[in-house]
Amino acid sequence: MFNKEKKLEQEVQDDSPVPPQYDRDYADPHAVVCPPHTTERKLVTRIDLHVIPFLCIMYLLAFLDRVNIANANVFGLSAELDLLDGNKYNNALVIFFVPYILFEIPSNILLKKLKPRVWLSICMFGFGLVTTLQGLVQNYSGLLATRFFLGLFETGMFPGAFYLIGMWYRRHEAQRRYTFFFSSTTLAGAFGGLLASAIGKMDGMRGYQGWRWIFILEGTLTCVVSFFFFFLLPNFPEEVKWLSEDERTFVRARLQQDQGQSARERAITSKDVKNVFKDIKVVVGGFMYFGLIVPAYGYAYFSPGIIQSYGYSPIQTQLHSVPPWAAAFGFAMIIAYLSDKFRHRFLFAIFPICVCIAGFAILIAVHNNRELQYAALFLVAMGAYTAMPVIVCWFNMNLGGHHRRAVGSAWQVGFGNIGGIIAVYAFLKKDAPKYITGYSICIAFVCLSAISCLTYFVLCSWQNRSREKSVRDVGLTEYEETELGDMNPNYRYLL
Repeated sequence: MFNKEKKLEQEVQDDSPVPPQYDRDYADPHAVVCPPHTTERKLVTRIDLHVIPFLCIMYLLAFLDRVNIANANVFGLSAELDLLDGNKYNNALVIFFVPYILFEIPSNILLKKLKPRVWLSICMFGFGLVTTLQGLVQNYSGLLATRFFLGLFETGMFPGAFYLIGMWYRRHEAQRRYTFFFSSTTLAGAFGGLLASAIGKMDGMRGYQGWRWIFILEGTLTCVVSFFFFFLLPNFPEEVKWLSEDERTFVRARLQQDQGQSARERAITSKDVKNVFKDIKVVVGGFMYFGLIVPAYGYAYFSPGIIQSYGYSPIQTQLHSVPPWAAAFGFAMIIAYLSDKFRHRFLFAIFPICVCIAGFAILIAVHNNRELQYAALFLVAMGAYTAMPVIVCWFNMNLGGHHRRAVGSAWQVGFGNIGGIIAVYAFLKKDAPKYITGYSICIAFVCLSAISCLTYFVLCSWQNRSREKSVRDVGLTEYEETELGDMNPNYRYLL
């Protein structure tokens, strides 16, 4: 694999301003310039306003509908559905991940085949409807069925949005956008706690317990929003109507300078999928994310129960779940800003990983200091939910071209979410309230993520140095460069 790379090359300069650039639609290599009626900064701001807010709201609702079962459980879900015996509650959590893991790559292929706004809005309506039905289930079997279909409809949300964002921004612009999008999860956690504390007061209204209203109201909100998002969610740069032809051409050119040709027009084949997995860096990228999913889902699904074990009432528990999520959002945005500013990813992934490890270490060692234990939850949330978007952005934006990025991003998220299954069974009722086993498992997997990040950094550094030493011009055609994507030996990986 690496011998093939040494035969080919094309330089990508991340830190240079966008010059007039060649595009396949123009014979003159200097024909593509920023349209005279705007500037690059204004154009990027317009892209921000059309792409990021709607994807953030979409994923906020997706994550809210996914983890609100933890809030519902505080208000009596397990008691009413007879889930108190054994690991029934954990089984209901884990069944979500079965379709969620299996259909990541097919979903991204469909997203590329269809327009993103069509596919994502259909999925959004689907998981909103299933969430509403989850509030009407009468037994354990009904809960399992709704959780399965929730995972099926949500499978395309996360990798699809990351894939789409990556096709709009240059690599050194992407981290703040990725992190802001990913921080929809932290906002969903904070919003979910506040919303659940309010909805919980509806207990008994129309004969429904408060936990049912959490599902019914939040699912209905998602369904309503999905109708508007059919028209508001963004497509790929080549397809949007809110840019003029000159603006679309310039956007394609600036991305081509940074990442090479996108191959948007070519369908993804099974051969493309197999070729992506011949790259060892792609496999390592999956482990980078996999290691952090365990603490992330462990926190999302079990922190309300952990906080409740500190002696708080159900309403106080929901309110106390909000500040750690808010702190995680602020910390993530600071790290993202610095990562883009210094155009570096590795150290900005390792530092929050260390913060996360420190939080779990405190939780393992301290069991009689409620304030310190609560503070440790801040460290866990801040570390895990800050490192994850850095890792996903770093990996995704190093993948060149539509087909490599579509498959690679889906692989990373799909494989990584196997960690969700581990997280669900790491925190068992018999281990409460200390959860020593769960915290220990989380530390082990965070360390796995750190080792994987180091491995990925070494591989990217080695390939960059190897390509610098190889012959510069090997006479590649534009088609060959496009097909190779980041495997084009002139491509340089961001470290």
